[in-house]
Amino acid sequence: MSKLEDILQNEVAAEIAAVVAEAESKARAIVEEARAKAEALKASKERQLEAERTAALRRAQSAAELLLSQTRIAAKGRVMEQVRAEVLRRLQALAAQPEFGAILQKLAEEALQGIGKAESVLVNPAHATLLGDWAQRKGLELRTDEAIRDGVRLVAEGGRAFVQNALSERLERAWDALSAKAAGALWG
Repeated sequence: MSKLEDILQNEVAAEIAAVVAEAESKARAIVEEARAKAEALKASKERQLEAERTAALRRAQSAAELLLSQTRIAAKGRVMEQVRAEVLRRLQALAAQPEFGAILQKLAEEALQGIGKAESVLVNPAHATLLGDWAQRKGLELRTDEAIRDGVRLVAEGGRAFVQNALSERLERAWDALSAKAAGALWG
């Protein structure tokens, strides 16, 4: 029996060795599969994090560009308001110049053309002497109004309509076109 025992023992040992070898092979395959899955997951997470970082960087860059653009627009707006205020100041300073009488008469003539038949002309009290002769020649009553600063107001017969023609109002009406030209000159 000893031979039979040896044979059986060898067969059992061979079977055990085969089972162990198969188990080790399966374990290695499982470990390799787990390692491959872990590497794939790691690579996927790295790509996802890189994509998120890139997207966040783009968003931050876009936000910075938007803020810069808004700041530039606001600064340009402030500059244009300063230009507007300076032009208005100079127009109003023109009312103190000796040549303003001729300008005032031209404004009054334009207003008269716009109203047709007028009964009176209103000016700032400081400018009444500049327009007195003109009003008399046109047969218009000359009246004063503190609210009129750099122009005239002609009142139609019957007093139901009027036309106002002032330098500051003309600036307001033409500001869009003027500001576009000024912006072009400043920032071309």
